Amino acid sequence: MNDLTRELTRWDPFKELEDLQNRISRLFGRAPVRREGGKEEAIRVAEWAPLVDISEDDKEYLIKAELPEVKKEDVHVSVQNDVLTISGERKYEKEEKKKKYHRIERAYGSFARSFTLPEDADPEKISAEYKDGVLYVHIAKSEKAKPKAIEVKVA
Repeated sequence: MNDLTRELTRWDPFKELEDLQNRISRLFGRAPVRREGGKEEAIRVAEWAPLVDISEDDKEYLIKAELPEVKKEDVHVSVQNDVLTISGERKYEKEEKKKKYHRIERAYGSFARSFTLPEDADPEKISAEYKDGVLYVHIAKSEKAKPKAIEVKVA
């Protein structure tokens, strides 16, 4: 293609910013953002997965998952083949006809996060509670994994 037949393209600084944001999102494992209809003001996140914290103490593992605006009945926790799965859906709000949205960054739709249970976890003793938009999944450790104190006798 020579210089005469090359199409002129308009420089779009928002497109360059979006490309940079997408590269950074991929670097951190998040879904890239997409433009909707080619308009700068209508940017939407493609998909979402709830953020989690996983901690442990002597008795259990605890998974805390952020699920803002997800109803309790739309959240499901299951265990199969030593894999715990948290799934559900955050339903999209109806757009009001008189409102003009400039940016929609919060993602909606179905989600699923899966975690392999540690060897010392007891898949029969898992409980979950949901409070203030946070799901708490308690995974008890098996009795054989808990440390035992052994008394040393002096002879």
